[in-house]
Amino acid sequence: MKPEPYKRTPTFDQDTLPAAIRNAHNTKQGVWALLVVTSGEVRLVFDEPPRDVTVRPGEPGLIPPTEVHHVETDGAMEMHVEFYRDKPLI
Repeated sequence: MKPEPYKRTPTFDQDTLPAAIRNAHNTKQGVWALLVVTSGEVRLVFDEPPRDVTVRPGEPGLIPPTEVHHVETDGAMEMHVEFYRDKPLI
């Protein structure tokens, strides 16, 4: 059975993306997240181990539990974040 999100943020654009998502943060133990871009692209940046993931429509970014990360934008985009109790299938 495919895991379903139990929570979802509103859709944000380059102007409405909250500082909390632009700055370093993490999910709690046992909480997986999926960054979903519906237009444009964003960079999902992880602290440890350091890595960048370009997230585009059809190519969501997987965020494992407790990994410190932030989102960077460069231009027009729309995105939201889905939260899961089990690792989502992408």
